[in-house]
Amino acid sequence: MVVDAIEEKREIINRYRRLLRQAKPILKEGDAKLIKRAFTIAMEAHKNMRRKSGEPYIFHPLSVAEICVEEIGLGTTSIVAALLHDVVEDTDIQLADIERTFGKKIAKIVDGLTKIRGVFEYGTSAQAENFRKMLFTLSEDVRVILIKLADRLHNMRTLESMPRNKQLRVSSETIYLYAPLAHRLGLNAIKTELEDLYLRFTDYPTYKDIADKIDETKASRNRFIKQFVQPIKDELDLLKVECEIKSRPKSIFSIFNKMRKQNIPFEEVYDLFAIRIILDTPIEQEKSFCWQVYSIVTDYYTPNPDRLRDWISTPKGNGYESLHTTVMAKNGQWVEVQIRTKRMDEIAEKGYAAHWKYKDNAAKYESNLEKWLVRVRETLEKQDLSALEFVDDFRGNLFNEEVFVFTPKGELKTIPKGATALDFAFEIHTDIGAKCIGAKVNQKLVPINHVLKNGDQIEILTSSKQKPNEDWLRFVISPKAKAKIKDLLKEDRRKIAEEGKEILIRKMRQMKIDVNGQVYEQLRDFFNVSSQLELLFKIGKGIITVADLKKFQDYKPSSVKKPVVVEGPDVKAIEQEIKSKGGVEDTLLIGEDMDVVEYKLAKCCTPIPGDEVFGFVTVSEGIKIHRTNCPNAPELLANHGNRVIKAKWTSQHEVAFLTGLRIVGTDRVGLINDVSKVISEELKVNMSSLSFKTDHGIFNGEIMLYVNDTRHLEMLISKLEKVEGVVQVNRFDSRVIA
Repeated sequence: MVVDAIEEKREIINRYRRLLRQAKPILKEGDAKLIKRAFTIAMEAHKNMRRKSGEPYIFHPLSVAEICVEEIGLGTTSIVAALLHDVVEDTDIQLADIERTFGKKIAKIVDGLTKIRGVFEYGTSAQAENFRKMLFTLSEDVRVILIKLADRLHNMRTLESMPRNKQLRVSSETIYLYAPLAHRLGLNAIKTELEDLYLRFTDYPTYKDIADKIDETKASRNRFIKQFVQPIKDELDLLKVECEIKSRPKSIFSIFNKMRKQNIPFEEVYDLFAIRIILDTPIEQEKSFCWQVYSIVTDYYTPNPDRLRDWISTPKGNGYESLHTTVMAKNGQWVEVQIRTKRMDEIAEKGYAAHWKYKDNAAKYESNLEKWLVRVRETLEKQDLSALEFVDDFRGNLFNEEVFVFTPKGELKTIPKGATALDFAFEIHTDIGAKCIGAKVNQKLVPINHVLKNGDQIEILTSSKQKPNEDWLRFVISPKAKAKIKDLLKEDRRKIAEEGKEILIRKMRQMKIDVNGQVYEQLRDFFNVSSQLELLFKIGKGIITVADLKKFQDYKPSSVKKPVVVEGPDVKAIEQEIKSKGGVEDTLLIGEDMDVVEYKLAKCCTPIPGDEVFGFVTVSEGIKIHRTNCPNAPELLANHGNRVIKAKWTSQHEVAFLTGLRIVGTDRVGLINDVSKVISEELKVNMSSLSFKTDHGIFNGEIMLYVNDTRHLEMLISKLEKVEGVVQVNRFDSRVIA
C-alpha cells in the first residue's frame, strides 16, 4: 500500500482541528493548551504504528476523544485521557510520565484504561482480570468507563479490517459487558449501536435481512406516521406547545431479539417503530405538560391499559424519564408513543454526562447512580471472588430491570425484576436476610421465595434460630443477596473445616504422619476432592470418617494429579480424519493454518456444515465447535478469547448432521403423514425423533433429523412451509450449556 505522507499528515491535522471545534463550547482557559500537549505526546508515541486497516494509529485516539465530546458530552479531562489512553499500554511512555505532565487525576484514568500485562493464574481469564481492574477505577471515577465505552464503540465501528476470530471475540465482549454497561449508565444511543454492530459481525445474513426489510417498509411507514401524528400535532399547535414529533425504527438487534424470543418472523413484529413527542417546557411544568399530551393522544387513539409506563414519577435507575403508552391506530395497528421533554430526551440519549447540564436534576440522579456505585464497590471489595465470578456478579448488577416496592413505613425501594422476599430482606440488611423465615406482602403471609411485584408492600419476618442454607442461592436473583449468602455459607463452611482440621491432625499424629503441603496433596488425590477446604469440610461434616482416614496409611502415592492448564490452543495437533455415518469423510478446517484436527460438536447449538462456526479449546474435552450465534458464544468469547480458534467447513454435502426443526400450524387429518412424506420420501432425510402435540386445533411439532448442510436444511424448511396447515417452520437449538 502506497502511503501519501503529506496527505496523511493533513488528514491528522484536520481531525485534530475538528475535535477542537467540537470541544470549543466547553473549553476553559488553558484547556486548549492541555489538549494540544496530549495530542503532541500521543502523536509522537504512536508515530510508527498503524491499525489493521492501514490507517495511522493516531486516528483511533482522536476518534475516541471525539466520541467522548460529541456523543457522550464529556469535558477536557476526558479528552486528554482519551488521547493518551493507549500510550502506556502500547508505547515506552510510563504512567509516571503522564502524572508529571498532566497530574494524578488523568494518570489514574489512563491507568484504569491500561490492560494488565503478564501471565494469569489457572482458571481465570485475561479479559476478566482486565475488566475487574478497569472497574476498580470506575468506583472512584466513572469517566474511566465512559472513555472505555467510547474506545469500544470506535473499535466496533472499525472492526471490518480485523481477522474473523478477533471480530467474534471483540463483538462477544461487547454484547456480554459493554452494551449492558452503556445501558446502565443511560447511554441509549451508544448501547443501541453496540448491539447492532454485534449482530452485524456475528450473524451478518440475519443483520442484513432485517436491515433490508426495515428499508423496504420505510415509505409505507412514513405515510402511516404522517397520518397518525397529524391530529396530535394540530391539537398541540392550538395549545401553543412547542414540540418536535419524530419516529424512530426499533433497532435491528431489538427486532432480532423479539423474533428470537417470541419465535416469530419479521412481519409479525408489530412495534417496528415508536413515535416520540418531545416538548420544550420549563422544568417545573414538565410533568403536567407530559400528562396533558398523553390525554390528547388517548383522545384520538385507544390505549392498551397494560402498556402504560410512567417513568416520570419514578425514573429508572439509570436516570431515564419518559411516559410510554401503546395505542391502537385507525388501521388496527399497535403504536408505541413516548412523551418526554427536551431535557429528558437528552438524558435518555447521552445518559450520565447530560445530567450535569440540569443542576436541579443532578442531585436526584446522583443518588441513583451513587446507589449503583455502592453496589459495585461492595462487589469489588470482595477480594475472595475470582475475576470470572466477579464479572458474573457485576453483570447481574447491569442487566436487571427494576421493580418498585415499599417498606411497612411506605419508603420506596428499588429491587431487580424477579426478586423474592429473601432478596428484599438482604436489601434491607445482611442480618435481616440471614434470619429471614418469611414475609407479609400486602398483609398476606408468603414464603421466602415469593416473587415481588410492582407496588407490593413488604414486612420481613425473622427468627434468631434461622440459618442460611445452599437452597437459598436458588431463591435469590440480586447479586447483593447472592454474595451475602455465599459469604455466610463460606463462614459456616470455614468453621466446620476448622473442626475437620483438628480431627485430621489428631488422627495423622496417631498414625505418625506429619501433615504438610505434600500430604494435603496426597489426601486430596486419595479422597478425590478439588481443594484443601473441601477435604477439611468433609472431615468436619463426617462425610470422610476417621475409619476412612485410617485407610490412607496404606496409600502409595502416584504422582499427584495436577489440574490441566490450557495455555493456548494447539491448532497443529495430529491430523486425523473425522468419520461420520457410513464412513464418508467430512472435513472441518481448524486454526490459523486451517488444519484437520480432532473436534466435538457442541450440544448447545448443534452446528451443521454451512453454519458459521468457531472452535473453543475446553479443559478436558479437546476442541468443541460452536455456531457463532450460539446462545453460549458471548460468554465463552468474552471471558476466554485466548482459547478461541478459527474453524471453517469445507463445501461437502455427503455427511449427515443432527439438527432440530419446530413446526407450528393448524391441525387436520393426515397432516403428520404429509410432513413425514416430505422429510422421508421427497428429500430422503433420516429422522432421529418426532414429537407432536395438539391443543384446541393448534399443533406443535419437534423433529430431530439428519441434514447435510444449511442449504439442505433451507430446502427442507421451504418444502415443509408449503404443506397445507403448516404456518411456521424454524430451526431450534437444544439450548444446553456444553
